[in-house]
Amino acid sequence: MNINIGSRREVLMHIEKYMLEKMHEYLKPIDTNWQPSDFLPDSTRDTFYSEIKDLKENAKDLSYDLVAVLIGDTITEEALPTYESWLSMVDGISKDEQGGWMKWVRHWTAEENRHGDLLNKYLYLSGRVDMRQMEISTQYLIADGFDIGTGHDPYRNFIYTSFQELATNISHRRVASLAKQEGDTLLSKMCGVIASDEARHAKAYKDFMMRIFEVDPNEAMIAFEDMMRNKIVMPAHFLREVGLKMGQTFGHFTDAAQRLGVYTAVDYVDIMKQLIDEWQIEKMRDLNEAGEKARDYVMNLPDRLLRVAERMKNPTLEYKFTWIAG
Repeated sequence: MNINIGSRREVLMHIEKYMLEKMHEYLKPIDTNWQPSDFLPDSTRDTFYSEIKDLKENAKDLSYDLVAVLIGDTITEEALPTYESWLSMVDGISKDEQGGWMKWVRHWTAEENRHGDLLNKYLYLSGRVDMRQMEISTQYLIADGFDIGTGHDPYRNFIYTSFQELATNISHRRVASLAKQEGDTLLSKMCGVIASDEARHAKAYKDFMMRIFEVDPNEAMIAFEDMMRNKIVMPAHFLREVGLKMGQTFGHFTDAAQRLGVYTAVDYVDIMKQLIDEWQIEKMRDLNEAGEKARDYVMNLPDRLLRVAERMKNPTLEYKFTWIAG
């Protein structure tokens, strides 16, 4: 498909001022934002060892699948260098900028960076994880990179981030709920604040994409159709463990998430419906023939995928992850 990158750069520059004005709504001030140490045992206090003991006690009865999903989520969060470098290569985002789109990329990365830091330290202290195996998977995921089908096109990239931030919000929110049910209120709080970050970031990318639809509706619609037709690939789709080929662990990770109801095929369809509704796809006017065809495809897709999702059987527990101790 031919992509007119020149006009896309112009569109991105056009909405840059709007993005800078809205940044304070979507990203929190650094000095007052939460930090991982707000939730973790404090090594400067005499109560440090008793706090670790409590943390381990609350973590010991977490279900196998929940620990596996939490580790997979953590590895995904820790592959942040890949995501920052990918966003910085989007056409229209100049690495030389101090006040433009690169400012957004840096500040977004800074907020996201706390997620992996927090979950990694929790897992280290929990006593449930073979940290070396997990760290190998993290290094692999960063080294292997990813191919999410967006290229350097800002439209496809912002559609992807809108979808992906909604997906991670659901995943962390559900893990928070399950952790609370299983008696680990600390983990529940941690995943809750991370989910809140993801919700704000999703709102930002959806807003930026809405501005793009207003300025360039045909090309934006065609980009939306293309991303939906080719399916949104999760950022950890190359996930692997030691001795395995690229991507071999990802299916087992998603099976565990599906079994728990943390993130399911139905959630995928629900996110698509939410984007269609929020971007007012059905009401969009002034589309050319290609834009109309793209919209028709997008509008009809959720019902088709939902029928498939409802026929899917829940995967049974068979796989043993090298990440989980014992």
